[in-house]
Parts: sequence; structure tokens; C-alpha cells
Amino acid sequence: MIPHNERLDALFSSILALGSVEECYAFFDDLCTVKELTDMSQRLLAAIMLADGHSYQEIASAVGISSATIGRVSRCLAYGSGGYRAAIERIKSQNANNGQSETET
Repeated sequence: MIPHNERLDALFSSILALGSVEECYAFFDDLCTVKELTDMSQRLLAAIMLADGHSYQEIASAVGISSATIGRVSRCLAYGSGGYRAAIERIKSQNANNGQSETET
């Protein structure tokens, strides 16, 4: 588990204060490398696909990540802090309201 501290609180508060996807693009463009953002987005998609019952092989092929990364995401889904699950539930809820599937976002 990530230890709570003022620096991380400030980071997370900054993210929560952003009001649109475009503001997130601008913020994360300044904050992260393209590789870091790609890695995070791939992990989230892997979590969504795992939660939907897809196999490691299907995920590796569709997302382009290793089985080791998929395994780490799977362990977080099963034994982690619940962050992936919370995000997936919110994504599914928002997409249901917008008529989209999770992988279309």
C-alpha cells in the first residue's frame, strides 16, 4: 500500500480538481512521459478485461503487454487496495449512462 503523505495528497487533489478530459491530457502531458501514460492505460485496460473474464492470452494480444504485467494487475484485482475495482465500477456506470462499452473509452 502506498504510504499517505502531503506530496501525494497534493498530487491526487490536483488530479481530482481537473474538470475535463482535455485538462487531464494537458496535466499528464506535463507530468508523465508518453511511456508512463501508455503503461498506465494498458494496465487499466488489462484490469477491465480481467474483470470481464478475458484470458491472459486474449489480454496480451489485445493490449500488447506481457503475462507478467497481466499477472501483477490480476493480483492487484484480487488482493490489492480496491482501486482498480472502484475505477472499473465507475467506468462501467458512466459508460452505461452513455451507451458505451468499457473498452471504447
